[in-house]
Amino acid sequence: MSSDTPKELDPRWTGQVTPELIAAVQSKAVDGKVTCPVLRKLAEDSGVPYKVAGAAADLGGVRVHNCDLGCF
Repeated sequence: MSSDTPKELDPRWTGQVTPELIAAVQSKAVDGKVTCPVLRKLAEDSGVPYKVAGAAADLGGVRVHNCDLGCF
């Protein structure tokens, strides 16, 4: 997928995202990015699946980087 192509957001996950979760993801971001381990920890602490945390990042305009597991 090129950077010119908008990412498709899955409604199964975006439907579970709350404004509070988006704000939490954005608060962890540095220069608009968050690492995979930080986002996984946030998901676990928030009690949401990784895919929901990833959707929150997408909706909040935060990019996930250093992802080893492909969760997001």
